[in-house]
Amino acid sequence: MNVRKIFGVCAVLFTLVSGGCSDRDPTPIVDVPPGGAQPGTALSLTGGRADQIGLPGNLEPGDGGYRLGANDRLRITVFGQDKLSGEYLLAGDGSLAFPLVGQVAANAMTPKELERALAAKLEPDYLTNASISVEVLTRRPFYVLGEVQKPGSYPHSSKLNVLNAVATAGGYTFRARTTSFYIKRSDDQGKLYRLRATPETPVRPGDVVEVLERYF
Repeated sequence: MNVRKIFGVCAVLFTLVSGGCSDRDPTPIVDVPPGGAQPGTALSLTGGRADQIGLPGNLEPGDGGYRLGANDRLRITVFGQDKLSGEYLLAGDGSLAFPLVGQVAANAMTPKELERALAAKLEPDYLTNASISVEVLTRRPFYVLGEVQKPGSYPHSSKLNVLNAVATAGGYTFRARTTSFYIKRSDDQGKLYRLRATPETPVRPGDVVEVLERYF
């Protein structure tokens, strides 16, 4: 191989490395979610079972700590009021259209907080001592992009981390980095950020898991 060919190969390699190291996404990158909240602890995968993975930071056993958001489907029961009880889908901005009271800003509320908010709006003009139950039927999906076999959106479960999310998307491509990732999500004010993640980082509903490309 002559000097010119060697120089050409080196130039190509330099371009690849430079392109791989640069990041044109202007979304701010953080090590912990805004507000200082640490992600929940996730357990290691054992035998590939998804039910052995830790809970995401905004989830607790059941739906008590889950934060509501766009496209969540809820079952709302107003005891003694069949016409108000039923299934409801949150709008794209996370709001709830509820009979009698109109729009309720449910985004980022827990189910318990929404129960109290609905009761406050129904009392005393429409009901006395309103008893309300809110249950999450379907959580909004999560997304996996980049170097996976089947990029796309997938139904969220209450026990999910990056490694399980990648498995759901068909596994890695041969070009994928397997030790570092980004999770793109929005804070309570709707501002996007990218969280540096590992295979064990919990994945929340609505998250976008980015599997990066390696060059060597």
